[in-house]
Amino acid sequence: GEIVFQGEHIEKLGARRLRPLRREMQMVFQDPYASLHPRQTVDRLLAEPLAIHGIGEGDEREARIERALDEVGLGSGFRFRYPHQLSGGQRQRVMIAMALASEPDLLIADEPTTALDVTVQAQIMELLTELQEQYNTAIILITHDLGVVADVADEVAVMYAGRLVERGSLNDIFYSPEM
Repeated sequence: GEIVFQGEHIEKLGARRLRPLRREMQMVFQDPYASLHPRQTVDRLLAEPLAIHGIGEGDEREARIERALDEVGLGSGFRFRYPHQLSGGQRQRVMIAMALASEPDLLIADEPTTALDVTVQAQIMELLTELQEQYNTAIILITHDLGVVADVADEVAVMYAGRLVERGSLNDIFYSPEM
């Protein structure tokens, strides 16, 4: 297949053209503990993507980090903690803050609620929905949890064995499936 983002076939782009697009598309991985450097504080973890993308400096970057932590419900008290000092839900909130710090147009969330208890799963999905509306960010949610899909999706794509087998509105897929 092909991957088209903002009218560009990104699989054909060189590093120079792809780099600025990376700021516009961010990822929240399935296992935040494996994705967060264990020897870096939350502050440093959030500062890194801002530095990579040349977003803000000094006080402006500090303010952006504070805002990101507030937006995901953690607050500044978490800035100098390490990943092992956080719960699974808090680590996932850090991952979401890192991804949204650059205010991307697209967020890809790969099983963002895996290994979290049901209450925390609901909080994370509610957070993603709120931030999607606030930032006007499109979210591609990769999940096996049909309950989550039913709660948050507008459009659904069903894959089987790595192939797209069905695509449509939530109602079409849930109430009039082709398969």
